[in-house]
Amino acid sequence: VVSGSGPTSAFVARDEERALDIAVALTASGVCRTVRRATGPVVGARVTGLFVAPAPIPLLFKGLVPVRHLQPEQHAALTAKAAERYLGEIQALAQGAGVPCETVTVEGEFPAEAILSMAVKHRCDLIVMASHGRRGIAGLLLGSETQKVLVQSKAPVLVCR
Repeated sequence: VVSGSGPTSAFVARDEERALDIAVALTASGVCRTVRRATGPVVGARVTGLFVAPAPIPLLFKGLVPVRHLQPEQHAALTAKAAERYLGEIQALAQGAGVPCETVTVEGEFPAEAILSMAVKHRCDLIVMASHGRRGIAGLLLGSETQKVLVQSKAPVLVCR
């Protein structure tokens, strides 16, 4: 969690060498009064990986065209496979960093609501999400789950592209 009485920025680096490069660049540029580096794992730190699965529907679509009927058990298998792929990656990264990781799969029509609810339930200090970067009409029409979380979250949100 990053907080402060004034403008505060946090940078997450892939390794200690890159963190040092960022700290040196910030110090040399004069844009920062103070630069601090911290490496983990931090005592008590934990990761909760979340996969929000769409509610089952009887048809499988390709674009806007229904292409086949989908049984509930087929939907469950597809969801489990997708969750395993995404959450497995999060779990492997956390394990490599020595940070305990719990993974959760929930079903929901509205991913932002599920993310916000789980963040509260699991007492998360930070929400980390990806952004598809939709702009213009596509972003306006489709909406952005990331944007909804950014606007409604009480916890800080780190958006990765």
